[in-house]
Amino acid sequence: MQKTVKKCSKSVQKRAKMCQNDALFEPKRNKKMKFSSKSRYALRVMVDLAEHAGDVQSIKAISERQTISEKYLEQIAALLSKAGLVESFRGAQGGYKLARGANKISVGEIMKAADGEFYVIDCLDPKMPCNIEDKCKTHSYWNKLNELVNNYLNTVSLEDITKGK
Repeated sequence: MQKTVKKCSKSVQKRAKMCQNDALFEPKRNKKMKFSSKSRYALRVMVDLAEHAGDVQSIKAISERQTISEKYLEQIAALLSKAGLVESFRGAQGGYKLARGANKISVGEIMKAADGEFYVIDCLDPKMPCNIEDKCKTHSYWNKLNELVNNYLNTVSLEDITKGK
């Protein structure tokens, strides 16, 4: 017995495939919950600046200590500056320093500056709404987990990290 396959447009096929399996809501690269290199490096940069509080640190010095390329570090520093987490200084003695005390900066702020809002799964992101949310029995679980993770990130300060707490 042979199945008859109806030809559909590619967009219809794509939507049908998305509805077949919850796992397809996640990008293939995200097989597990993890933070991007950009956010991990941003946290390392901020810890470095906290450890050298008060002193302006050059991109080159941070790059050498953290083994992050200067070019990538410049991109991260620009994001941190735009978010108001670091101050930038131009000139021969230029560089970056924390915009406020390490105890006043949360890990959540740093992660958000680097990557935007954090969601444990894509279907919680309002920009990528889940088309089965009203039927999904696991949605409230993921939402609660998302709240726990974000609350934790927002309660841990940069100072806590530098002190190894």
